[in-house]
Amino acid sequence: MSKRISALALLSLLLLSIPASCSTFSAPPTPTPTPPATLTPLSTFTPLPTVTPTATLVPAIARAAYTLNVTMDYDAHTLSVDEGIIYPNHTGGPLTSLVLAVVPNLWADCFTLTAISVDGTPVTNYTLNGQRLDLPLPTPLAPEKMAGLSIQYTLALPYAEQEDPSVSRPRIFGYTQAQTNLTNWYPFVVPYINGAWVLHDPWYYGEHLVYDAMDFEVNLKFTNTNPPVVASSGAPQPNGDSTRYTLTAGRAFVFSMSREFKVATQQVGDVTVASYYFPGYDGGGQAALLTTVQSMQVYSQRYGPYPHLTLSAVMGDFNDGMEYSALYYLSRDFYNLYDNTLQNYLVFVAAHETAHQWWFEQVANDQALQPWLDEALATYSERLYYESISPDVVPWWWSYRIDFYNPQGFMDIPVYEGQGFRPYTNAVYFRGAHFLEDLRGRIGDEAFFAFLQDYFQQERGKIATPEDFFRILRAHTSTDISDLIRQYFQNVY
Repeated sequence: MSKRISALALLSLLLLSIPASCSTFSAPPTPTPTPPATLTPLSTFTPLPTVTPTATLVPAIARAAYTLNVTMDYDAHTLSVDEGIIYPNHTGGPLTSLVLAVVPNLWADCFTLTAISVDGTPVTNYTLNGQRLDLPLPTPLAPEKMAGLSIQYTLALPYAEQEDPSVSRPRIFGYTQAQTNLTNWYPFVVPYINGAWVLHDPWYYGEHLVYDAMDFEVNLKFTNTNPPVVASSGAPQPNGDSTRYTLTAGRAFVFSMSREFKVATQQVGDVTVASYYFPGYDGGGQAALLTTVQSMQVYSQRYGPYPHLTLSAVMGDFNDGMEYSALYYLSRDFYNLYDNTLQNYLVFVAAHETAHQWWFEQVANDQALQPWLDEALATYSERLYYESISPDVVPWWWSYRIDFYNPQGFMDIPVYEGQGFRPYTNAVYFRGAHFLEDLRGRIGDEAFFAFLQDYFQQERGKIATPEDFFRILRAHTSTDISDLIRQYFQNVY
């Protein structure tokens, strides 16, 4: 049976025109795909030859450590949080202040700061404007020394189906009738790069936050006698009347909760892969699980190992998708339109979001100014997924996913210069996928995958730049790619 979108589904897509932050959900109206492949069992992939990095990895330096003790009233949508941060100064110079992102403060009456101290000394002369908290230090923090922050605050979660005050897309943070999502819900110290704190303004599409790698211990306790099912970024274990979740070298710790969640799991080595979905969506829930497992296998072989003990795909009670540490969301309508084939948004977006566990989670970048560094790689990873699972679907993917909108523009634009959601995604995601395909064809598979593995190894745990990307690429090929750079990039690398 050929795959076609029904008239009702098409009308739904056109009316929604959803500006998804990562998933770029906007389906072509009249696809003509090749005959669909059904979901297949897990495959065993032939390992690639071991690649020796061109530079010796430096042992990981100490990361900032976050401890959050949380008491939550699920039905009242309120949290009381006692947060501790151990922040090491690796900036190379003394610091007289810190800058923290406090994203919940973008919503009126959501975030209430009750106390903050540094190394036991209360601090009252801080400033909190929008999402930015400027925190003067009682004494300068010398290089390679650590400061201990203690922050007490409460959250009154916003109703997530209301208009987002900072961006115009559906919001994930907050609660709906069926689900509560804690995303970017705690204050965190933003990266300090080239003498400046990096905290960009929100935008109408794309992502604006940049994260250092951090270690987390989160102790969550509910006051309710009927607590929800919890999906999280961390591996859970009992801790008295709380549940303790831990995550090492993560970028963003999140929770998703619902009393309605159904859960499907599969063990892959020491990793527990889980799919959380609502009743009535068993087919999509199982497909999200299988795609996540298969994608994790493909990317572990192509790029490098997956780093965490859990990985969760979560059905959102909203039409948006987003990646976080060890967890990602899939849009509700992807499940509504799922047709039990490989040729649909649920499958290729699940492959895309899983790829962000390599390109975002392990190798980070400035998502506001250089979004192509994660989004182009995650989009091209969809192609590698299909190439490994069902190669006959690859032409359909290029036609339906990438080329329908005839993507134009330079791929290295900031989110602020995208001139709208569609031109932005066409340039960054889809032109980015074409660049990587052309690069692969120009230098050959052996050099291409050796480069990606080396780039992953050298930049893992860091915030990569375009200069890092091309420096490592040129260590693996002497082929002239100057014409490709002129074709796809507005800057010269």
